[in-house]
Parts: sequence; structure tokens; C-alpha cells
Amino acid sequence: MLKRFIIACLIFFLIVASFWAYFRYQSNKNIGFLVLYGNVDVRQVDIGFRVSGRVVDMPFQEGDLVRTGQKMATIELQPYADEVKQAAATVENAKVTLQNAERIYKRRQELIGDGSVSKEDLEDAMTTHQTATANLKQAEASHGVALKNLYDTEVYAPSDGTILTRVREPGSVVREGDSVYTLSILSPVWIRAFVSEQDLGRIYPGMPAEVFTDSRKGFAYKGKIGFISPVAEFTPKTVETTQLRTDLVYRLRIYVDNPDWGLLQGMPVTVKLPLDQHMTKVQRE
Repeated sequence: MLKRFIIACLIFFLIVASFWAYFRYQSNKNIGFLVLYGNVDVRQVDIGFRVSGRVVDMPFQEGDLVRTGQKMATIELQPYADEVKQAAATVENAKVTLQNAERIYKRRQELIGDGSVSKEDLEDAMTTHQTATANLKQAEASHGVALKNLYDTEVYAPSDGTILTRVREPGSVVREGDSVYTLSILSPVWIRAFVSEQDLGRIYPGMPAEVFTDSRKGFAYKGKIGFISPVAEFTPKTVETTQLRTDLVYRLRIYVDNPDWGLLQGMPVTVKLPLDQHMTKVQRE
């Protein structure tokens, strides 16, 4: 019995020592760091056309990854191509009209000296020349608008992202600004976190940060503080902190690189801010 009791005591001692060492290790890891908790901000873009028309191509499905500059959708371009041709023809006609007006105006300038033409005829020729010049500029502007409209029959990804929603299907007629996709932006991502008033003086814009997730234990995403709200607010209920929910806090926005696309929108994260670097900065100042 005594032997069993001694063995049980030893086992109990080992268990207690293990727990003490673990919590000591966890507490030592955060020495010199300010630890905050937050979430990856939801950042998304509604992809649509600047012009109206019938959708003819939408190659991506929900969940697909797209790269910056990749073509995402196309509407019927023939009506806009015809408008470009029509505008180009109008420009050519305006050029011919201007050339004729210039020829008549110069001729009357030559004849005004010997009295072959009246001053009124010269003024009429000058007015016709000015009108033709303005008409050419207007035609060239219309041609530029037609070219832009033709270009906008295709829409491209503004950044790397994931298709969240496929709003339309080929054959749909869309108006200007109607969404055809909703794109989730993958990088860089924004982390929304909150800091208490007591810790506000320990942080600054541009301060380096490390971001950790539950899905990749021990891997640190690199980032920096990009924004500190000047206005205090109550702690949101979705933020897990050790303080009371009624405490006043300040919102932070942390910009983080997301090279492996492992930070997903809405994901809870842990943020570590190295305070010793901040102290070095303060001492230099």
C-alpha cells in the first residue's frame, strides 16, 4: 500500500509540474508583446460593367480563384464596335469639312486686300472655319467615348481574390453598374482588432505586427498597424478579451501580407505587437 501511495504521489507531482511548466512557457512567450484578438475584415468588390448589354461569357464559378488582370466576364461587343466605326466615320467627315473651310478662309484672306470679297464674306468664312474646328473636336471626343465603351464590354479582376457569388448567367441583359460577380479580396488583408485605453500609448501607426491563426499553429503572418481610431467605442460582443464588455477600447486596422491565402475573411486571429521595438523607437526620439 505504501509503495502504491508513493507512486501515486509521484504521478500527481509530475502532472502538477507539467501544468506549471506549460503555463510558465505560455506566459514567457508573451513577455515583451502586447497580445490582441481580432478578426480578418470582410473586403469584397462587386464586379460589374460600366456599360449595358447582354452577357455572353462568365467563365468562373463560385469558389474559383482569380488573379489580378484576369478577364472575368464579357458582354456582347458588336453594338459598341459599330458605334466605334460610326464615330470614326464622323471624325473623317469632320476633317474633310474642316479642310474645305480652311481652304475657303485662306482664299478670302488673300482676296480681302484687293476688294474682291467683302469683310462680311471673310467673317462668314472665319465663322465656318471655327465651327468646323469645334465639330472635329466633338467628333474626336465621341470617338474616344465609343472606344472606351467598347473596351468596357470586358471586365477584369482588380486584384487577386475568390469568387464569393456568381450573380448573373450568360444571356442576361445587364444595366450599367449591375453586379455579375462578388469578389473577395485575398491580399493584402485587413485585421480588425481593439486595444484598451491603458495600452493605447504603447502602440503607433507603422508598428510591426505578427498575426497567428488556429489553423496554422506557430506560423506568423507579417504585418503592421495601419490605422488607430481616434474615437473610443465599447468592446464589440464578437471580440474575445479578458476585459469586461463595457470597457472602452480603440479600434485598430492592421495590414497583413497573405502570401499563401491562408487568412480568410471573418477568421479569428491573435495579434502580437513587439513592445520592446516600440521602446527602442521612443528612446531614439
